This record gives sequence, C-alpha cells and structure tokens, in this order.
Amino acid sequence: MESATGSSPSPELAAALHRLRSTLARLKAELELSHADGAVPPAEQLLADLNDALSLLHEVEQAAFALVAVLVVDDDARLGELTARGLRRLGYEAESATDLRELRPREVVVFDLSLASGLDERARSALTAARPIVVTGATDPGSRALASRLDASDYLVKPVEMEELVAAISRRTAEGSR
Repeated sequence: MESATGSSPSPELAAALHRLRSTLARLKAELELSHADGAVPPAEQLLADLNDALSLLHEVEQAAFALVAVLVVDDDARLGELTARGLRRLGYEAESATDLRELRPREVVVFDLSLASGLDERARSALTAARPIVVTGATDPGSRALASRLDASDYLVKPVEMEELVAAISRRTAEGSR
C-alpha cells in the first residue's frame, strides 16, 4: 500500500499499521520468552495485547477502507438499533447505545437530544467536540438552542428518513476531513 514515492498514502494508515506491528511484536516476544523459559505465558498481558491489536486493526481498516464509524445514541434502544442496522446495511460501521460512551477518533455521533439533560460536564464536552447530528421530535426554539450549544452539525426532526440521515453523515464526514 505504498505510493510511487515509497511513502504510505495516508499518515493515519501508516501510524495505525506501525502501532499494530509494535503490539503484535510485543505479543510475539512475550510468547517466545515464556516458551524459552519454560514458563506459563502471562495470560492477562497476552489478552490485553491481543485486545490492543484488534483495536488497532480496526483503526487500520478504517484508514485503509475509509470506513465511517457512527454511534447512534437514542433513549429508545429499539429505534437506535434499527437505525444502526440500517446504516450497517449501507456500509457504515454503526452501533447503537442508550447512553453516550467514550467516543473514538473521527466517530460520527447521531444523538437524541432528549438525552442531553443527563450528560455530565465531561460527556457534554466530548459530545460538543464531536459536533453531533442531533435527532429529536422537538421543534421548539429551546431545543434548537440546545442543539446549537452542543455545536450540532445537523438538526433532524423525527421520524428521520434514512436518506436524510445519510446525507447528514456525509456532510459531517466531509466537514471533518477538511
């Protein structure tokens, strides 16, 4: 995956591959040392390294295949999962949750505005930094103002059509790559 100049086409891909290679080398070295010493390999450390490697592989896949990760946060678990499932069918890497979790780099957040009141300051800051796509049944000026304070990239009124959501995700993704 090198260009004609011998460099990686993406700094993110090169960095993710380097971290993956280092993690796998550490895992291999730990196994080789245990084998040479006749000792039982440290299972907890090996599992931690393996989990790190899988997480890094995810980063490599995102960088290499331009996967868009989407977190759908909705107070209605069934609706959130249906939305995420629809996005997965369209090629997005989507998951749903009823609470905001720690966000991954470049992850697009589709956020039900009704959950904003339950956020602590750290979660509110992370959400604001992510510039979420807000979805809500509310159309009042107070809800729009709240979405604005969250620095929402889009404000969609439920029920949201999949095409409308995909267009908002595309706008958010394009905005993030500038």
